[in-house]
Amino acid sequence: MSSLTTESTSSPEPASAPGPRNPRGARSLAGPTFFRVLNSEIIKFRSLLSTLILLASTAAVMVGFGALSAWGTGQFADAATRDPQAAARMASQGGDLAISVPTSGIAFAQLILGSLGVLLMSSEFTTGMARSTFAAVPKRLPAFAAKLVVVMVTSFVVTAVSTWVAGLAAVPILDNYGLALDLGSSQSVKLLLVNSIYVAAVAAIGMALGTLLRNSAGGIMSLVGIFFVAPIAFQLIPGDFFKEARKYLPGNTVEPLTAAQHVPDTLEAWQAGLVLGGWVVVPVLLAAILLKRRDV
Repeated sequence: MSSLTTESTSSPEPASAPGPRNPRGARSLAGPTFFRVLNSEIIKFRSLLSTLILLASTAAVMVGFGALSAWGTGQFADAATRDPQAAARMASQGGDLAISVPTSGIAFAQLILGSLGVLLMSSEFTTGMARSTFAAVPKRLPAFAAKLVVVMVTSFVVTAVSTWVAGLAAVPILDNYGLALDLGSSQSVKLLLVNSIYVAAVAAIGMALGTLLRNSAGGIMSLVGIFFVAPIAFQLIPGDFFKEARKYLPGNTVEPLTAAQHVPDTLEAWQAGLVLGGWVVVPVLLAAILLKRRDV
């Protein structure tokens, strides 16, 4: 007589899924936080030798032109004491000639720092670094915003400090010609702040151009065309349209913002501020949208 034996087998329990069960762990899929991205961009920015050279060149140019402008202004004032025609030209300019001496190098500062803004983004594409940058930051916009913050804050600080040092260098030179420069006056502070904001805006426009064109030479040439070529061309071309349109170029917004009184044939101060803001916001938004949609 045979007996049937049954072996009971226990079915194995399903293995638990690997990975953290805390739902907060899913946040890591979105990429690093903005402050980590910002810190990374600061490290990249200050570790490049070319960046430091451009910043040092900006400071040297600002201080050098401040001293040169102080000497030229003193020579002009000295000639006005002996030449009636020079005195008449000096009187026709009105205002304090020495007040604008520290900001005499702004035109070169905007070119250098605007070009830095172009290179900051265009170099990502020309060197292929954009692939690794956007692989680490898949949303792309945090990296773009971090670069924008870095270049604008750096441009503002460098311009402000260089303007102040240029003023310090100009004071003893102007004193030799009997001209006084008060760096603590409200107009001097206004010139320093407005011009620093303006150069930061130019750097933002340059970065937007570098993002849109993805080419360093093309971005820098476009920047030169907007800030240097277009004002001259609009002035030479006859017609009321170009005369009126010239007021709305970004380079012509500084004078209304810094003038003690309204200058004829220029925008009001609030209008100039809106125009300059528009020149920054529109290309930056367009660059951010295309950066998000286009392939790297």
